[in-house]
Amino acid sequence: MTDDQIGPFKLISRRTVYKSPWLELREDGVIRPDGAPGTFGVITMKEGSSILPLDDDGQVYLVREFKYGIERDSIEVISGGLDDGETPLAAAQRELLEETGLIAREWLSLGCVNPFTTVVKSPNHVFLARNLEVGSRKLEAGEVLTIEKMKFSDALSLVYDGTISHAASCVAILRTALLLKGNGDGGY
Repeated sequence: MTDDQIGPFKLISRRTVYKSPWLELREDGVIRPDGAPGTFGVITMKEGSSILPLDDDGQVYLVREFKYGIERDSIEVISGGLDDGETPLAAAQRELLEETGLIAREWLSLGCVNPFTTVVKSPNHVFLARNLEVGSRKLEAGEVLTIEKMKFSDALSLVYDGTISHAASCVAILRTALLLKGNGDGGY
């Protein structure tokens, strides 16, 4: 038993329902702000980094991969989980090289995204990678993805029309559009 305060909720109990290397599902018994008992199911996912690589010609590198959870292909920025003790930037640099074979000499943080704050704790750090050079791609076992290189304006259109629906990808592309517009690169 516990007696901790979490915001306006009083935590009465906590139990882990499921745990894997990538996520944990727990059930918290609480006293709600109105004094009534309640239950929260919370999913804690491995912290991650997402990267939008943008070259000097205004081309971005996205990946197309089948995503089991949504049962279809998804076009997304490069993303992956942080390894133990790894910083978000180090994870971003590693994932960019693994998934695309690219190395970036310039990194800009675009902030952190929490994709579904009601029941999921899954901080995702978002980066813009520039000044790109080609290295050697090193996909992890089980990864089957295709690189989709396109004009930034086309990626932005895919966000607008809903083709790109991955939250961190949308944030990366939209924040980059604002950044480019503010730098006078509004023509994308």
